[in-house]
Amino acid sequence: MKNKLFYKTKNKIKNKIKNKTIAILLVFILLATPVILSGCGSATSAASSTNSDGAATTVTIGYLPITHALPVFEEKELLDSENSGVKIKLQKFSTWTDLMDALDAGKIDGASVLIELAMSAKSKGIDLKAVALGHKNGNVLVASNAVKDGADLKGRTIAIPSTQSSHNILVNEALEKAGLTTGDVTIKELSPTEMPSSLASGAIDAYCVAEPFGAASVAKGYGHVLYESKDLWQDSVCCAFVLGGSFIEKNKDAADTIVKKYNEAGSKLDAATAESVAEKYLSQPSDVLQESLQWISFDDLTITREAYKDLTSRVVQYGISPNPPSYDDFVYSAN
Repeated sequence: MKNKLFYKTKNKIKNKIKNKTIAILLVFILLATPVILSGCGSATSAASSTNSDGAATTVTIGYLPITHALPVFEEKELLDSENSGVKIKLQKFSTWTDLMDALDAGKIDGASVLIELAMSAKSKGIDLKAVALGHKNGNVLVASNAVKDGADLKGRTIAIPSTQSSHNILVNEALEKAGLTTGDVTIKELSPTEMPSSLASGAIDAYCVAEPFGAASVAKGYGHVLYESKDLWQDSVCCAFVLGGSFIEKNKDAADTIVKKYNEAGSKLDAATAESVAEKYLSQPSDVLQESLQWISFDDLTITREAYKDLTSRVVQYGISPNPPSYDDFVYSAN
């Protein structure tokens, strides 16, 4: 009888301990669940953020301080004024290499960039899409005052910002127009900011680069416009607005808003608006900006198949890329 009572009491104690243990575990689980859940969720771009409480999605866009990036600046102004659900955070870069490295690493969601650089990156497997043009025309071949015409470029040194650029194409077109080839000149890569002073010092004889660096030499009397881009390649393509492919995939609505608002921004960039935006975002004198803006157009920034076909043919012709990406692989259109 004593043994039965002993085991019965022992079992009651064990059950009480077991029940208390279960209760403690349940409390622990309930307390830990919010912490565990906060560490879960789908991955997003390192540079973008969307808050579950309905706050705006922030899209980080890289740029160089050039007039070709004006639609991005104007788009930011429009989105800020409309209190939109999408916001742009601008990130300034000093070189195309640094910008492309950041885009490749996912540190920014998109960029205003030389379209040939973006095409080259796409060909190398970097996940990005071109969603619009940066502008049309807007480049000039500036030469020292000693260079009288295209034929006078023979034996001279011409600077470009990158071989992967429309400036390279335009220089080739200018030489061909003058009956010359690249073998008749020396072509060197140079930082855009160094070009006006290099022309003034005689270190180079001509250059073709993104604005407003061409206008800087003209406004200061260092040189003159030898060719406008429209004289060499009508409606020439130079820069593009690109977004990371993974960003588009994970933020489809925000990406479509960005694309549509960007095109709207371009349509609003008349001469007065463009100058106002340029003065706010670019550290350039008013006379330089006014000179620069007369060469550029932002009115229709859609990347058409025809324009892209023309671009790729020139890219191949001048040895910039032997196998540029197809239109369907490279260009994204918002729904």
